[in-house]
Amino acid sequence: MQLRDAIALIQHDERYPARPSTWADLGCGTGLFTRALASLLQPGSLIYGIDMNKASLSTVSKYEDVTIQPVCQDFIRDEWPFERIDGLLMANSLHYVQDKRTLIDKIQGYLVESGSLLLVEYDTDVANPWVPYPLSYYTLANLFKKAGFTSIEKLQEMPSRYGSANLYATYIRR
Repeated sequence: MQLRDAIALIQHDERYPARPSTWADLGCGTGLFTRALASLLQPGSLIYGIDMNKASLSTVSKYEDVTIQPVCQDFIRDEWPFERIDGLLMANSLHYVQDKRTLIDKIQGYLVESGSLLLVEYDTDVANPWVPYPLSYYTLANLFKKAGFTSIEKLQEMPSRYGSANLYATYIRR
């Protein structure tokens, strides 16, 4: 996937703060979606790019006027390097989390009251070696509704290059 494709998948002008904000990208990998998010945030914003793979993090850096702070840690087990955050991005990382409800509870402890989540996942509930704990849009929406989130909106969808299920982006608020 190219940066322009990642931007198109998460693009929604009315969804991003009109002021500098602080976000985290959980499971950021090499930072493709981190940079896509940075392109949509206001100058002066900060994104924590969190991943366990130190080598992947070496490619994560500042994007235009948005600071990207790489953090090498396990976002599931470790405490995060901030107290409160405006938004969380998880692009192709939630499907690695077996106990999603516990992670959602953790997220709620860090997210400011007006905060939001931006998720990118495969629209399937069928596991495979690369997507061990998948969640279709329907499953994801139900999971977050049960956790108390009231606004769950599918932004865009695009075919996966792996063919079996589309990728979708979802914007979630309390």
